[in-house]
Amino acid sequence: MKLPGHDAIARQADEHLVTHKVKLPRKIVEHPFRQVAKRVLMALLVLAATALIVWADRDGYNDNSDQSVDFLDAWYYATVTLSTTGYGDITPVSDGARLTNIFVITPLRVLFLIILVGTTLEVLTERTREEWRLNRWRSTLRDHTVVVGFGTKGRSAIQTVCATGLKKEQVVVVDPSSKVIDAATAEGYAGVIGDATRSEVLKRAEVHKARKIIIATQRDDTAVLVTLTARQLNKAAKIVAAVREEENAPLLKQSGADAVITSASAAGRLLGLSVLSPAAGMVMEDLIQQGSGLDIVERPVIKAEVGRKPRETDDLVVSVLRGHRVLGYDDPAVGTLELTDRLITIVRATPGTQVTPDARPLPPMPTS
Repeated sequence: MKLPGHDAIARQADEHLVTHKVKLPRKIVEHPFRQVAKRVLMALLVLAATALIVWADRDGYNDNSDQSVDFLDAWYYATVTLSTTGYGDITPVSDGARLTNIFVITPLRVLFLIILVGTTLEVLTERTREEWRLNRWRSTLRDHTVVVGFGTKGRSAIQTVCATGLKKEQVVVVDPSSKVIDAATAEGYAGVIGDATRSEVLKRAEVHKARKIIIATQRDDTAVLVTLTARQLNKAAKIVAAVREEENAPLLKQSGADAVITSASAAGRLLGLSVLSPAAGMVMEDLIQQGSGLDIVERPVIKAEVGRKPRETDDLVVSVLRGHRVLGYDDPAVGTLELTDRLITIVRATPGTQVTPDARPLPPMPTS
């Protein structure tokens, strides 16, 4: 299989990785102009407070030019004092004025300087905080879900797994585009910028500790390389990949994917079904959309159902999972249900409720 443009993608990823590695979700911050305006206002308030203090105690100060301190002189003294310029033409001469300079104006000067250099301090603090958050995130991340590609397929896959109760903190998105990762972090997911075919990038996503890996790339050849790399780093994770062309599905399975979804042929079959029977197409579309109308879920067999046939249960059973085999509801090999079986059923979706992990929805049919 040819890999056109792969080198270009890798070079682009390298450029991103120079300045971006892992992005964690963060709260929306104020616009920079608003932050600057606040700092300027705070500096003016400190300046005005200092000028008023000097003006109130003006008899304790001496101006070398005319021996008196007026309102303009008070503002002038406050400005050169807070900025640490200190020309020395206006000086405190009384004990009260000197004590005021020591215990009041000096702290105001320090506060004024902190406001002026606040941007630099904030940057240093933010870097320290971000590094701490990143280290804490790495140390606590376990059994998470890694999603490679945050396009239509990737977003739909994330929405489906989160419907089972998976927290957003347990999802890591990998994509070579910084804008895509920004969109992912804005929705509350952690993101890694880079080419997922490279092991260094997947290691940043802690893929070796992941329980599930969803590969929803735009190209089939990329999906093959990502699958090979992910399987090399994690032998136990469940890997599900999407491809456009059905002929590439066997190659994905040979590369280590546990399940492969063919997006182009799946969409084509849905189109053909809708042409032959619009009503049947609507039902399939309803099943695909998670959380509305009808949903396909997988759940364990309860004790009251043991010994019954699939058609004798209260739910509409489609298939029975027995060990590693998927048996149709009418397969003679099913016989009666066993306690270790799992059922794939069609149920009525209840808006606003989550599906429990024991009754998890099946992945929706992806679109290209």
